[in-house]
Amino acid sequence: MTGRFRTRAQVTAGAGEQSPAPAGRARTPWRLAHFCVVDLELSGLDPKHDEIISFAAVPIDAGRVMAGNAVYGLSRNTRPLPEKSVLVHGIRAVDLADAPPLHEAIRPLIEIMTDRVLVAHAAWVEKSFLEPVLRRQGVRLRRPVLDTRDLGQLLALERGVPFTGFALSDLAHGLGLPVHRPHHALGDALTTAQAFIALATLLDRYAPQTVRTLSQAKRRAQTFADYPAEPGA
Repeated sequence: MTGRFRTRAQVTAGAGEQSPAPAGRARTPWRLAHFCVVDLELSGLDPKHDEIISFAAVPIDAGRVMAGNAVYGLSRNTRPLPEKSVLVHGIRAVDLADAPPLHEAIRPLIEIMTDRVLVAHAAWVEKSFLEPVLRRQGVRLRRPVLDTRDLGQLLALERGVPFTGFALSDLAHGLGLPVHRPHHALGDALTTAQAFIALATLLDRYAPQTVRTLSQAKRRAQTFADYPAEPGA
């Protein structure tokens, strides 16, 4: 599936590049903000040695998944694919033989991310791979980057229940959501997008959520967890 959508941004232009519009304001209620959910399939987890071989992005507007505007792409590998990575995502070297190199393949992803707040599950992975790739394209990844894993942990603490959503599929099941084709970039992006909307909606019941409050989920969860229980609780 491919598509293009003008956005609310997480990338900004570097020298010589046209600057996008400002990113969503931190105090913007989350339903009024524009998000881009990104998932990457990789040859491994070390950004110094491993590569992005597949990517997908799904925009969210007005609290709705804009699946028709999603983008998906493959990127030709420059190093042999480890067998263990093929076993995870099922993408073989032969599947990438006709794919464009990453600096070309990544352009639709950069376009759809522009002017959107980035969302990912276990977002440190996406950030560690996207930052150097975007830098080579003359753009930089901007904050905040929202993490559904952190949001899931915060919700569990609010509910007073154990957090079991470290894996995306576990988080989705815990929220009563379907899991779309695990370890496929587009499937995982759709699952993450639905999880994000569910998490933000449920957290809204405890306090109105904005871009800023959602971006502070990890810190809020740590504060919540460290806060001593009331006597007799």
